[in-house]
Amino acid sequence: MTETTGYSGGGPVLIKNPHLDSMEEDILYHLDLGTRTHNLPAMFGDIKFVCVGGSPNRMKAFAQFMHKELGLEGSGEDLADICAGTDRYAMYRTGPVLSISHGMGIPSISIMLHELIKLLHHAKCRDVTIIRIGTSGGLGIEAGSVVITDMAVDASFQPRFEQVVLGDVVVCSTDLDRDLAEELLACSKEVPDFPTLIGHTMCTYDFYEGQGRLDGALCSFSSEKKLEYLKRAHKAGVRNIEMESTAFAAMCRLCGLRAAVVCVALLDRLEGDQIRAPREVLREYQQRPQRLIAAFIRRRLGLRLPPATEGTTDRHGP
Repeated sequence: MTETTGYSGGGPVLIKNPHLDSMEEDILYHLDLGTRTHNLPAMFGDIKFVCVGGSPNRMKAFAQFMHKELGLEGSGEDLADICAGTDRYAMYRTGPVLSISHGMGIPSISIMLHELIKLLHHAKCRDVTIIRIGTSGGLGIEAGSVVITDMAVDASFQPRFEQVVLGDVVVCSTDLDRDLAEELLACSKEVPDFPTLIGHTMCTYDFYEGQGRLDGALCSFSSEKKLEYLKRAHKAGVRNIEMESTAFAAMCRLCGLRAAVVCVALLDRLEGDQIRAPREVLREYQQRPQRLIAAFIRRRLGLRLPPATEGTTDRHGP
């Protein structure tokens, strides 16, 4: 069974569940929110950009960074975690931007996305753009490069997300919004001090064997087999590897959300498995997708650079 619904090109956030219409209350358990306990349209109705990433600390830092980039009053240091009543995810709001953590891997991001998409629907949000920002392993690219995903592929290099539903295998398309990817690439000219490219992103269910690493507690293949596999992935157009993009792309596509994945490569997997860069270098790498997305949001909102950074290119984000 295949689901192939495409992007709606703007408008309301769609949900594909007729059972929700008969529910008197919808409890978004993992976000500590609900339709009866919270006025979701008042809290979130004017959200236009949703940025999601694995780490709660990173998404808080991104929200604080966007507070400054948007020129909002105050320092932004005291932003409240909207999901403080739960320890599963963290959520921060700054102007029209929502910043949310999703944890690590497909199961964690899919739970968050189910409840986030319902939240946006209940809040009557319109014309929402959602972007995953994160880290990844590069493939044949320089460490620190930022990859804008044009297509999320599985470990067989196919543009699909498969899951078993009531015993049946459901296959969903993982195409992402190509126009949005090109728009993000154009915005990268505003942050020219690191390389940015468009390519396929391979999504796996595991960090170690699933990504062909030789350094896990288990390994069932040779170094030669590993390198041959990674070279085949590169030949198929894969430029980075992570663990969320297929589920993210499929769910956003089915619900009519314009979506993008923007990840920095922490290393080139053709050269090794372990991440050896110093922590301060990795912190700067992790800020690169944030800086690109900030440039994109400012451009969409018609804002110029903040006064402290206008006319400069050596900007190092949050």
